[in-house]
Amino acid sequence: MIPSKRLYLLLLLGMAVAPVTAILFNQPITLITLTLFDFILCSLAVWDGVRVKPHRVNITRYPLKKLSIGRDNNITILVESGKQKANIILHDDYPSDFTISPPALSTKLEPHKNQELTYSVNPNKRGEFQWGNIQVRQLGKWGLAWDQWQIPASQLVTVYPDLVGLRSLSIRLALENTGTMRQKRRLGMGTEFSELREYGIGDDPRLIDWKATARRSRPLVKVLEPETEQTLIILLDRGRLMTAQVQGVKRFDCGLNATLSLALAGLSRGDRVGVGVFDRQVSTWIPPERGQHRLSKFIETLAPIQPILVEADYVEAVNRLVNQQTRRALVVMITDIVDRTASGELLAALARLRPRYLPFCVTLRDPLVDQLANAASVSGENKQIHEKISAAYSRAVAIDLLSQREVAFAELKQKGVLVLDAPANQITTELIDKYLHLKSRNLL
Repeated sequence: MIPSKRLYLLLLLGMAVAPVTAILFNQPITLITLTLFDFILCSLAVWDGVRVKPHRVNITRYPLKKLSIGRDNNITILVESGKQKANIILHDDYPSDFTISPPALSTKLEPHKNQELTYSVNPNKRGEFQWGNIQVRQLGKWGLAWDQWQIPASQLVTVYPDLVGLRSLSIRLALENTGTMRQKRRLGMGTEFSELREYGIGDDPRLIDWKATARRSRPLVKVLEPETEQTLIILLDRGRLMTAQVQGVKRFDCGLNATLSLALAGLSRGDRVGVGVFDRQVSTWIPPERGQHRLSKFIETLAPIQPILVEADYVEAVNRLVNQQTRRALVVMITDIVDRTASGELLAALARLRPRYLPFCVTLRDPLVDQLANAASVSGENKQIHEKISAAYSRAVAIDLLSQREVAFAELKQKGVLVLDAPANQITTELIDKYLHLKSRNLL
C-alpha cells in the first residue's frame, strides 16, 4: 500500500484545523486526539488499498518485435478493468539507456472497459536488450491509497538497424518504379530498349523508330529504360573514425543504415549488390548477387557488427575487392575524412580503382561542426570575455576542419572519384538520390 496525495493533504488539514477548532470551542488540544485522528485516517487508507486487490486491472504488453535504432518505436500495453472504475499508473521496465516518451502511462477506466496505452522508445544502440516486468499502481475507491504490484513480462528484444527507414524506402522505390521511372523512360533516359509507343508532345525526335513508323503510318518512338544487372559493391568502414557519436548515435550506425538502404535501392533496380565491412582487414564479405530476397541476408549478417578502435586499412579493402570482383562495378566506400594528410591512404586506395571501376566516396559529416562553423559571433555586454573567445575559437576550428575536408574532396574529384559529403543523420536520403541519379544517367 502506497499513500496517495489525498491522504497526505487530509493529514496536513487535520493538523491545521485542530488549533483553529481548539480556539473556537475553547478546548485544549491533546496529543491523544491528534494521534487518534491520524490512526483512523491511516486505517481507512490501508483498507482502501486492500480493497483494490479483488478488482485489479488486467495488464498485457503486446509482444515486442524488432526495434529500429534511432527511431521512435511504439510499445503498446492493453489495460482491462473489472467491476469497478480503475485509476492506474503504469511503468514499464525498459533499458535505462534508451530515450522514452512518456516515461509513465496513466489512465482512468470505467467498469468492464479496455484501453491501449502506447509509449515510444528510441534506442541509441544495436544488440539484444532485456525488457523487465511492468509496475502497476491502482488507486483505491476512496482515493486514499495505491495498491502496487508487478506484471511478469520479461522479454529479450533485439535492436536492429533502421528497419522503419527501409520500409519507407521500399514504398518509395516501388512508387518510382511504377511512376517516376516510367516518366524517365518516356524521356529516353536509358540504354535498354523496352517498347514502342506513339510519338507525343515533348518526346525526343531522335528516338523515333523510322522503320516502325513507315510500317504503321504513324510516328512511333523507342521507350528506353536504365540498364539493369549492373554491379554495386558497398565497402563500409568500421574503424576508429566510425566509433564517434553523432547526435547520440555512433557514426557507424548511420553508415550501416545507409548501407542497407543503398543495397535495397540497388536490388530494387535489378543490380547485383555485394557488401564488405572492413577495419585492418575485410572482416565480412557478401559476394554480389541480385534478388530482393538478398536484403534479409544483408540485415541478419550486418546487424551484429560493431565498430572497433583500430585504424582502417583502405588499401587492404581495395585489394580484397579487386581480387574478388573482376567485372566493372560501382564501388561505394562509406567512411569519413579528416584532412588531406590523415586520409592520404584513403585517397590513394580510391584512386587505384580508376578506370576499371567507378569509385564513389561517401563521408559522414558531424552536423555539430556545421553548426559551429555557421554560428554567429557572440556579442553583448553581458557576455564574459572568455565566452566570446571560446565561441570564436570553436568557430575557427570548425571552419578549418571543413576547409581541410574540401581539399581532400577536391583531390578525389580530380582523380575521377565521385564524392558525397553530407551530415551523418541525412546521409541515407542523399546517398539514395545520388545513386538513382547515377542509374538514370547511365554513368556506370
